[in-house]
Amino acid sequence: MVVQKGKQGTKGQKQIVTENKSTLQFYRNMALIASSLYLLAVYYFHNLFTFKQISLIFLSCVVYISGYQFLAHMAKTKYSESGQLLDSGLDLNMEGGVAEHVKDVIILTAGCQVLSIISMYFWFLWLLAPGRAFWLLWIHILGPYFMQKPPEAPEINEKKQKKLERRMKRQQNR
Repeated sequence: MVVQKGKQGTKGQKQIVTENKSTLQFYRNMALIASSLYLLAVYYFHNLFTFKQISLIFLSCVVYISGYQFLAHMAKTKYSESGQLLDSGLDLNMEGGVAEHVKDVIILTAGCQVLSIISMYFWFLWLLAPGRAFWLLWIHILGPYFMQKPPEAPEINEKKQKKLERRMKRQQNR
């Protein structure tokens, strides 16, 4: 294992463009292969499509297309009229970014689709996506909000405390 010392190197814009193209191609191919395998297996082994299978295929296609389009929009490049690269778009392979979560959803959908060839119960793995979304929401937004400690009251010195007590006694005696 090689340990880098110092600052992490940055990627050039052309490198980001080529890596984004290969990333988009990889996830497009993954979606197409998973869908093809599922459709072939259902056709050859079951010889009929039920409403449940058709609706799950439709939902998985919606996830694939929307995820792919979201990634493609994030990686959209801008060129000048002379063909010079102005903006490489966002890096899809950046750790901790939104693209990482979208890629995870595409991988989860492909896994559910291929495993559901064995049993339709593997579609329940899709419930991991909203569970993960809630977990991230809790960790980054809700948890810190609900678990923060209340602000501490400023300490009052003895002189001010006695003065407040005398005032309270006077108000009670009235």
